[in-house]
Amino acid sequence: MAKRVAVVGAGVSGLACTKCCLDEGLEPTCFERTGDIGGVWRFTEYVEEGRPSTYKSMVSNTCKEMSAMTDCPYPEDFPVFLPNARLLEYLRLYTKHFDLRKYIQFQTTVISIKKCPDFSTSGQWEVVTETDGKQKSAIFDAVMVCIGYLTEPSLPLDSFPGIDKFQGQYFHSREYKTPDIFAGKKVLVVGMGNSGVDIAVEASRIAKKAMISTGRGAWVISRVFDDGYPWDMVFLTRFMNIVRNALPSRVTGWLLASHLNQRFNHANYGVVPKERSVMREPILNDELPGCIITGKVTIRPSVKEFKENSVVFEDGQGEEEVDVVVFATGYKASFPFIDESIIKVEDKHASLYKYIFPPQLEKPTLAIIGFLRPLGAVMPVVETQARWVTRVFKGLCKLPPLNAMIGEVNEKKKNITWFGLSYDEVLKTDCLTYMDQVACSIGIKPSIPALLLSDPKLAMKIFFGPCSPYQYRLVGPGKWDGARDAIMNQWERTLKPIRTRVVEDSSSFIAYLLKALAFFAVFIGILYGLN
Repeated sequence: MAKRVAVVGAGVSGLACTKCCLDEGLEPTCFERTGDIGGVWRFTEYVEEGRPSTYKSMVSNTCKEMSAMTDCPYPEDFPVFLPNARLLEYLRLYTKHFDLRKYIQFQTTVISIKKCPDFSTSGQWEVVTETDGKQKSAIFDAVMVCIGYLTEPSLPLDSFPGIDKFQGQYFHSREYKTPDIFAGKKVLVVGMGNSGVDIAVEASRIAKKAMISTGRGAWVISRVFDDGYPWDMVFLTRFMNIVRNALPSRVTGWLLASHLNQRFNHANYGVVPKERSVMREPILNDELPGCIITGKVTIRPSVKEFKENSVVFEDGQGEEEVDVVVFATGYKASFPFIDESIIKVEDKHASLYKYIFPPQLEKPTLAIIGFLRPLGAVMPVVETQARWVTRVFKGLCKLPPLNAMIGEVNEKKKNITWFGLSYDEVLKTDCLTYMDQVACSIGIKPSIPALLLSDPKLAMKIFFGPCSPYQYRLVGPGKWDGARDAIMNQWERTLKPIRTRVVEDSSSFIAYLLKALAFFAVFIGILYGLN
């Protein structure tokens, strides 16, 4: 009899988990509290309790080739970077292709997840759900929690003296939907994350004035990267990742800063990070530099205090009148339906092995999916997590001993690194390194040396080209026959929707040949380090 698995949430992670359960012969039941799939990518005109909220204009920060599920490329005519409506369309196609909808119970809220009395031997869970005001209980052999961390806003008003006297309007960025509310107003966005910058840029088009308040700044990159290619297809390659991790941290930091400053000098624009040697998550925005240089957006320091109709900044340069304040101050992570003795969130993270498993459980039958922030696409990461977890549930993969798992969790808290650089939040991780670690646990990581002997053209594409998701369907459990073609044709699918006026390509073949030879020379030098 197939093991029964409860999947909480029908967003990206929940859909991937449902599909991976089916791949392993498990019996999934996906509980979705709303009436549709999509999670954060399904825009609504209003904020729905208990689910992520997005604004109407949101566009993905990762391109379609890097953010596809590992065995389901996007249609080639989809835009390179996807508006939320097109990404939701892809999720609908994915759901239909693998016939997932029949496993989802909509309008069903998970109330509690508790260990069964015989958990130490059975590993089973009692899941209580509510539909139309009626509760019911069911027993499951395993549980996959897929609710993410973008539901409960963090609004630390105590950190902003005088906000209680402020007579203007203020709200958290979670409540933002369209820029209409900013028409003719003086707008302040507190926080310089991706959402905050997007909102400030949108506000600048119709507001009287738009400001961003930031204490630590950020590196800003464009979706359109070197030679006009998507940033992640250029930046996230195995070759570049090895180089970044092999160099001393100071050298890596200097090289990245120099490259990012080629587009515009971050210091001149007032956005350069306060700690320049610490590589934090960059901001993806194509318009911010243009807004700053044309005076549409002004960058200001941290807020010192609010007054009735104005704000005072830390630099002490007088008061600025402001009508609307948007707090882009992030989110709190929580699992309200699970007892803290099982998962306890502290400082915005929980002690989870590989960001997934509570290590102290007697049986590894509870998994948290998507509770991390990779620099790169989330979709292939959560799908790879799901592939590993379902094999653990089935007994085909084993976790390390308890002391080894706890040791790794504690070490990550003490010494977090990202591309060899210190990083400031536990949930943020090096996407490629993490994917390879999980892939090794399943047996799906491609071997470059082996491919050099059997398929050298593919090996070169994998090593020097984008680390696209299809690489993890070439070998091992869940091998997909279309993976090789998907990798070999990924650039054609990328360029097709933008080549709407065909012109002669004047690129120099000799230049590309020389670059390939240089890459190959470096490749030979580091080959011994590859598994």
